[in-house]
Amino acid sequence: MSERVGLYPGTFDPITNGHLDIVTRAARVVDRLIVAVAVNAGKGPLFSVDERVEMVKAEVAIVARNHNVNIDVLPFGTLLVDFAHSCGANIIIRGLRAVSDFEYEFQMAGMNARLSPDIETLFLMASERCQFISSRFVKEIGRLGGDISQFVSPGVKARLDERFLAL
Repeated sequence: MSERVGLYPGTFDPITNGHLDIVTRAARVVDRLIVAVAVNAGKGPLFSVDERVEMVKAEVAIVARNHNVNIDVLPFGTLLVDFAHSCGANIIIRGLRAVSDFEYEFQMAGMNARLSPDIETLFLMASERCQFISSRFVKEIGRLGGDISQFVSPGVKARLDERFLAL
């Protein structure tokens, strides 16, 4: 059987406990996991791609140690299936929180399957405690002075607090 290499793409602006839930669970079903941080300049991210890669690396290092799995964190700005091929990934990992996520992800999985039938998409349902967490909401709550400590790690919270003070 060939090595199962999972690719978990996202903007991760910032990485949340919901993302870490998916990383942790994906690490249990693949031999190697690549967390791919999308450049996504069109989304107007709060953090640069380099800052996001740095944050993701710090957060997933704990998961990698706890699950004895190799997790790489890489930036990408190309077509996802092309990036997957360049990394040797054969599984795209996607997290689902709600029906609205499913509709979008279903379409993306179909397009990716047409573009590259050799790559499977694996959907992981968000854990109950993480179903409502989104980077967009975390940023909005944090920007307005709300407590985001239950949605992100202390390190990510500190980075957000620092960024909001600078705005």
